[in-house]
Amino acid sequence: MLKTKKEIIFVVLAGVFITSAIVAELISCKQADIGLYPIIAGIVPWPFVFLLTDVMNEYYGKKALQRLSWITCGMIAFCFLIVFIAVKLPTSEGSYVFGVEFKPSYASDMEFTKIFGGSLPIMIGSITAFMVGQIVDVKAFWFMRKITGDRFMWLRSTGSTVISQLVDSYVVLFIGFYLPGTYSIKQILIFGITGYFTKIVIAVCLTPLIYGVHYIIKAILGKKVAEEMAAEAVSESLAHKK
Repeated sequence: MLKTKKEIIFVVLAGVFITSAIVAELISCKQADIGLYPIIAGIVPWPFVFLLTDVMNEYYGKKALQRLSWITCGMIAFCFLIVFIAVKLPTSEGSYVFGVEFKPSYASDMEFTKIFGGSLPIMIGSITAFMVGQIVDVKAFWFMRKITGDRFMWLRSTGSTVISQLVDSYVVLFIGFYLPGTYSIKQILIFGITGYFTKIVIAVCLTPLIYGVHYIIKAILGKKVAEEMAAEAVSESLAHKK
């Protein structure tokens, strides 16, 4: 049972963190046209994952975030398993989807599979990229935290994202699309750089929101308690070697 505000805040942040990561995986099958270049729709929720990664790093430390990252990987895998089972279930005659003109049309297994039936390489690539990206993000964050102290919060938040997402963007494309032969190396480079650039732009735009979340946490917990949590996170994380 949740007894303290600190625990409640952690559960809320963790819930949004896990939900954002899972939704990103589910909507990644769509390519969106933003005018300048196409992007994968799954990029949209990821900046919230970046934001929460940095906030939780600040107040709960490296160990807590690493555990949450592993749990999230497990939840993504579980989600893929449930979707896989749903794809394999035979379609009922009463099942339908909406067509272009929003008129009911009978759905086939193929139509459902096109949306939710991602290939095994993509699933493996997504989970691997997420975990590798989180490991790099956490290490980069605390490396910069050690140098900057409690100053320049925007620098370590954005800096860790810039480093980790370069890795994340290409790991998922390489495993999920290049190895199976879906995309050429040229396509991988193009999608990687456009996706990476988009993530960074959104992350920078969300910088004020990071300060806003910190303000809300301090308002709920009280400045003294929040500062004690941050100090404890620093002590534990910088002393923790792994």
